[in-house]
Amino acid sequence: MVRALLSFVFYFVALAFVGLCLLGYVRAEMALLCGIVLAFVRGDVFGARGQKVAKHCLALSIVGMGAGMQVRSVLDAGVMATALSALGIVFVLCVGTMLARAFKIRGALSHLICVGTAICGGSAIAAAAPVMRASQSEVSVALGVVFILNAVALFVFPVIGYALGLGQAEFGLWAAMAIHDTSSVVGAGLSYGAEALEVATTTKLVRALWIVPLVLVMPFIWKDARDQRGAGKGAATVKVPWFITGFILAVIAVSIFPALQSGGAVVAHYAKNVLVVSLFLIGAGLSKTALISVGARPFVFGVCLWLMTSIFALGVVFALRMFE
Repeated sequence: MVRALLSFVFYFVALAFVGLCLLGYVRAEMALLCGIVLAFVRGDVFGARGQKVAKHCLALSIVGMGAGMQVRSVLDAGVMATALSALGIVFVLCVGTMLARAFKIRGALSHLICVGTAICGGSAIAAAAPVMRASQSEVSVALGVVFILNAVALFVFPVIGYALGLGQAEFGLWAAMAIHDTSSVVGAGLSYGAEALEVATTTKLVRALWIVPLVLVMPFIWKDARDQRGAGKGAATVKVPWFITGFILAVIAVSIFPALQSGGAVVAHYAKNVLVVSLFLIGAGLSKTALISVGARPFVFGVCLWLMTSIFALGVVFALRMFE
């Protein structure tokens, strides 16, 4: 009876907090932190259903934010994002391969962490795992590393950005190049400002598209990945996330039809609140078991690779400032 009552109280508190997020009373980083605290106190409150809802909320929020942007600004950011994303991916894969040898982390695990760092965190790991023939434990460890670093980035990046005097566009570019998952990239941009959010979202979505060609060539980049695929098994199908298409269509619609712009601004405003809900649900899905399963060596490897990626991306931002 007491346990059932406590469960009801936790559900009620969690749902009330979701309502506050939707009303815009909760910041992105606070939502993630509260979700993590709830998970540690009560465990995974919402279960698999909560994580599914979180993914849908993230996708819908990105499409909704597209309704508040214009084609010209997106194209301007997209052209640069394509080149910088390619540069960043090459850097991460090269450095990651060398670090993996130094840490003696071989096989699919090191490749999954590299791909997750290079492109889009959990989504990239999920897309690459079938091609790698990765085990469930390897996927879980890679996802655990990425999740922890995503949570750290959402809190740390805005602080560093302000300390270094990064402008809105500069911070958005840095976050999009250095943070793993789309949720934390957009959340960090949202915390920093409107322009940072726009640049971060656009650049990150362009970066995410690189998962398609990268997964196709992974068996040729890493010999052990090719060996794990085995003969005659074929390549895994890689799908472009539907929210990228939805984002592009939303931007085009409000740009072509000016009458939609006022409504689009309202949609974009509430889309940011939906993103905050997504971060809360993602945090609430964290389990102690997942953290324990990560292990010290893969985690340190992931941290070192992420730090080097962040420093490299920051160097790119400062280099672009010099040429302005």
